[in-house]
Amino acid sequence: MLNVLTANRINSYGELLSEYQRLKPLLDSRVNPGGDQGHRRQILVCGGTGCHASESKQIVDNFQAVIAREGLSSVVKASATGCFGFCEKGPIVKVFPDDVFYVQVKPEDVEEIVDIHIVGNQKVRRLLYEEPVLKQRVETQHAMSFYRKQQRIALRNCGLINPEDIDEYLAMGGYQALGKALTEMTPEEVIDVMKRSGLRGRGGAGFSTGKKWEFGRGYAGTEKFVICNADEGDPGAFMDRSIMEGDSHSVIEGMALAGYSIGAHRGYVYIRAEYPLAVNRLQIALSQARSRGLLGKNIMGTGFDFDVDVKLGAGAFVCGEETSLIHSIQGERGEPRTKPPFPAQSGLWGKPTVVNNVETLANVPAIITRGAEWYSSIGTATSKGTKVFALAGQINNVGLVEVPMGTTLREIIYDIGGGIRHGLKFKAAQTGGPSGGCIPEQFLDTPIDYESLAQIGSIMGSGGLIVMSEKDCMVNIAKFYLEFTVDESCGRCLPCRIGTKRLHEILTAITEGKGTQADLVELRELSAVIMDSSLCGLGQTAPNPVLSTMKYFWDEYQAHVIDKRCPAGVCQSLLCYEIIADKCVGCTACARGCPVGCISGTVKQPHLIDQSRCIKCGACMAKCKFKAIWRH
Repeated sequence: MLNVLTANRINSYGELLSEYQRLKPLLDSRVNPGGDQGHRRQILVCGGTGCHASESKQIVDNFQAVIAREGLSSVVKASATGCFGFCEKGPIVKVFPDDVFYVQVKPEDVEEIVDIHIVGNQKVRRLLYEEPVLKQRVETQHAMSFYRKQQRIALRNCGLINPEDIDEYLAMGGYQALGKALTEMTPEEVIDVMKRSGLRGRGGAGFSTGKKWEFGRGYAGTEKFVICNADEGDPGAFMDRSIMEGDSHSVIEGMALAGYSIGAHRGYVYIRAEYPLAVNRLQIALSQARSRGLLGKNIMGTGFDFDVDVKLGAGAFVCGEETSLIHSIQGERGEPRTKPPFPAQSGLWGKPTVVNNVETLANVPAIITRGAEWYSSIGTATSKGTKVFALAGQINNVGLVEVPMGTTLREIIYDIGGGIRHGLKFKAAQTGGPSGGCIPEQFLDTPIDYESLAQIGSIMGSGGLIVMSEKDCMVNIAKFYLEFTVDESCGRCLPCRIGTKRLHEILTAITEGKGTQADLVELRELSAVIMDSSLCGLGQTAPNPVLSTMKYFWDEYQAHVIDKRCPAGVCQSLLCYEIIADKCVGCTACARGCPVGCISGTVKQPHLIDQSRCIKCGACMAKCKFKAIWRH
């Protein structure tokens, strides 16, 4: 890590460009892999949270120790980097300039990699990724189907730089967008570029970033603020966390550009305390940026002042809503207020405030550097650029993906995600977190953009994408999201506080076999009331999982209510265990394993389950070695 106490301060945009030229060779082998580079190698180990939990730090330490022991320190360097995205196959190790990509590496594999690859110039083939369809091992990241259709803009530096070394961010052209804006562009020109780029907020609503900044600049005030919303609370979502862990500087630079555009000199990053690694790397990045004169007073000698503070959130989902977030920063209860006025007019401490999420801000430096036309050429007519998705659920390749807007669900799930686990059939994809809807198979070819998702009853949201298979019960899925919403409601408005609880109660009754046709009518009617009368977006969108599953999976609701069965075999109260007489050998294992003694029969004779006493625990099925028990 760079010693921030002795770092050289950058006093002008010209000095920044000189630093870039000096530092650029450090990363030549990573930016342009495949060359000889004088046999010097750089080893990057994924340092994201997932890989961190799988001993990636130990892997780095082992590499550094072995390299030192073998006297290779002058020709090999090992360091941590941000998330490569391929979380399913982590921890990941990448060797440059060879461009070799190793997966599922363990600390004990380090000796072998150094001995065979670094010293022997041979690939460790067992650690290479094997394409499941081709049954062939591939050496490079770009040859993998997981990456082939991706286009990384927000994630451009994740997995490429050491997030704890500002020199590596500068070597990638870091802070040049800020320097260009401060010396060559007026605030109005920066806003114009953002408007023409077509960048829309990546936090859920999809509002034009340029217009939001224009509103913020248009309101008078001697004091204004920029807030980065890093309160990522959707179940299964980890996009913003990964960007903060792998490339905090891009977010800081984006905030400074927003501050210059609207006339703000202070910014806040509101980030949940449950992200300790992201918080630590953010604080390191802030300290380094200040020491180099890229944050704080008189940035790059331009006279522009801008600094950033970190505010830790307590994990309340409702604080992802911008007015709740503002209240929390002010030390107040995290609950929403009515709008207007919008934060751009009256936000933090009543001052004009612009709130953007992590992914939105990470795109900004690239847009200023490469131009509005470049960015607007990517994506669709109304949804420009790329979108980062956290791909999770019943999918073979769990991970972080960034694709151009307009990419279809089918491409993401099958071409990038590798299809459904265990060869199961796709049932639905849930986008937008608890606020989104469930998309059935018939819409797999729907392009991913704001308008297309809205037309089929879902939303983009922040970018969570949960994939479900035929083994998932859609009624139970709706209940899961309602349970989350009930827990996370701030309780301020009655429709959300009471209405969501009632929806959850009805769904619980249905999954327990106690539902009626009247309950189905109430689900629809109550959902409409909650959506129309809730105070903020949490309540207004809470019924989406219910309404979308009722619309596209009505047969499952009917099966639960009328037939008292769960087609997916998930809802325990509706399960029925029966012994298949022709397969039963009378071994008595099931009877001995039953906790309530509801199975009768003699040795070597078919057994019988007393359905009136069965508690649906499945112990009998687990004990049977002859597959003689049928669950339906």
